[in-house]
Amino acid sequence: MTAAPPLLLTGGRLPGRDGAVDVLLVEGRIHSVVPSGAEGHGAERVALDGRWLVPGLWDQHVHFTQWAQTARRLDVSRAASAAEAAALVRERAAAQPGDDLVVGFGFHDALWPDVPTRELLDAAAGDRPVVLVAGDLHCSWLNTAAAARFAPGSTDAVLREDASFAVTSRLATADDATLDRWAADAARSAAPRGVVGIVDLEYGWNLDVWTRRLAAGEGILRVEFGIYADGLDRAAELGLRTGATIDGTDGLLTVGPFKVISDGSLNTRTALCEHPYPDGGHGVANLSQAELIDRMRFAVSHGLEPAVHAIGDEANRRALDAFEAVGAGGRIEHAQLIDAADVPGFARLGVIASVQPEHAMDDRDVADRLWAGRTDRAFPLAELHRSGARLAFGSDAPVAPLDPWAAIASAVGRARDGREPWHPEQRLPVEAALAASVRSSVASGQPADLAVLDRDPLAAAPDDLRTMPVAATLLAGRFTHDALR
Repeated sequence: MTAAPPLLLTGGRLPGRDGAVDVLLVEGRIHSVVPSGAEGHGAERVALDGRWLVPGLWDQHVHFTQWAQTARRLDVSRAASAAEAAALVRERAAAQPGDDLVVGFGFHDALWPDVPTRELLDAAAGDRPVVLVAGDLHCSWLNTAAAARFAPGSTDAVLREDASFAVTSRLATADDATLDRWAADAARSAAPRGVVGIVDLEYGWNLDVWTRRLAAGEGILRVEFGIYADGLDRAAELGLRTGATIDGTDGLLTVGPFKVISDGSLNTRTALCEHPYPDGGHGVANLSQAELIDRMRFAVSHGLEPAVHAIGDEANRRALDAFEAVGAGGRIEHAQLIDAADVPGFARLGVIASVQPEHAMDDRDVADRLWAGRTDRAFPLAELHRSGARLAFGSDAPVAPLDPWAAIASAVGRARDGREPWHPEQRLPVEAALAASVRSSVASGQPADLAVLDRDPLAAAPDDLRTMPVAATLLAGRFTHDALR
């Protein structure tokens, strides 16, 4: 990717500031931000005509390859029962006959009145293998043929946690070239929402995947790639360190965090909680405390920042204790249920709360049932913000769509689909929600990663934030989306 030519954005407005400004972009960075008309330049001029200019947006928790495949999988997210999900499989099998694998995505069985069984899927698809992946990615439902292929020896219809991850990691139904093309399509779809960067926590060895994609692609996104336990020794041997840029990628590919999954999820009833679920369980700890600390300590000693998946309140408490034991900061991914006594630990220990506000809207009914009486502790974004914790917003796509405006709207309004706000005391100011969705600022010396908006985000209602019109997106001074010219 060659250096972008100088570009002058004229007549833009910065949210919360009076007066129009001109912004000069040179060699991928912001050279100057001055009152409009104050300087003349030989650069190409693009008139913003009073539109609002904000830093480019980041989605800071994505499973990008799975997101790229989701549109091509059977959507079972609306199924209100196991029987309805099986009926959708039957329709797909009839509409697309053959013996190839059927993969569906998006079911949420926590509120289903019936039980997902192998027999239901066998009756729907016969000997054709079927795998339905839950909307939270933490469990999968297999028929007999799929179990024989992906989980031989297992008698369970629904696989959870590591057993499910082992299946979903093998579900790619296309070759690398096809997956890369789908990923490029997904990147192009993100640009019109103002997205300039992602933290990709896809399972697998992402260094090679993204080096290949960026070498062949259009350079639409900045990418930080995560590393899992099975790649930790390899990353250490290669000297990969969080924040380091990978050579040959035009500065777009960076080493991200070491991801460790300490507990499960709410919908799967595996999030580790102090109090029991209605069925009597407390969730699961995927690692002992000693194992968690040992892995984090090894990662930190090799320059890798830990990112600990923790959803239940007990899992969050243990994660914070582990960060304190290791003596390093990092990230807690999700941080969905947090005891009030543990909230100050995020700021004190320098642990980022990497949260997905749209999940609060998706999970509110399940949380009201499974965490009854404790949902005032669920997604406590305002409390975390007031405590001084740093928030980083993501989608966990494909769990929620890759659209930072959805996260911002849910954080600010705590409502969606015309419903009353859920625990409105945890609503965030829009300034805080926007800050949790960006990595830079509109100031001299900053990256020329920008989004041009047709609406003032600081004056927009939550529903208007959700549908925020983006007129242009620039990455390193280049347009990746342009409805201005």
